[in-house]
Amino acid sequence: MTKDQKNEVIEVLKEKFSQYNNFYVTDTESLTVDQIGKLRRACFDKQVEMRVAKNTLIKKALESIDAEKYSGVYAALNNVTALLFSENPKEPALIISSFRKESNGEKPVLKAAFINGDVYAGDNNLKALTQIKTKNELIGEVIGLLQSPAKRVLAALLHHHEKQAETATAE
Repeated sequence: MTKDQKNEVIEVLKEKFSQYNNFYVTDTESLTVDQIGKLRRACFDKQVEMRVAKNTLIKKALESIDAEKYSGVYAALNNVTALLFSENPKEPALIISSFRKESNGEKPVLKAAFINGDVYAGDNNLKALTQIKTKNELIGEVIGLLQSPAKRVLAALLHHHEKQAETATAE
């Protein structure tokens, strides 16, 4: 790879890291070409962008954006690295989980995940990440929580009002 090619890769990566709040660092080392193809298609179907790049270039891209912010990710940059970029914080975890189930394997391995500023290092975080709540799910829950007391209050008021009306017509 020439210096220009390396710089080009770094620029593309910087753009992706700036565009997405969430990315996963995975190890796809022992996957076959066929399996990599399947993984790429699974990502594409779920609007997850998959990029394979050299660890040194990934690190340079991250450092040039914010060395401190991404410092928790650096230890995960070893072996073969495929990055999964996603708007939805749990989609890559779901893709990795279902891919492993289908292939009865342990690959791809989750080396780290960067979710809205937090680093989850290690494959043992995969299950937790599949259960992470998306922003829309959280908003839905909050709305549900806000609605239920309001509904109860309205129902109680309505019931009270009806009782008053019954008492008034009975008099």
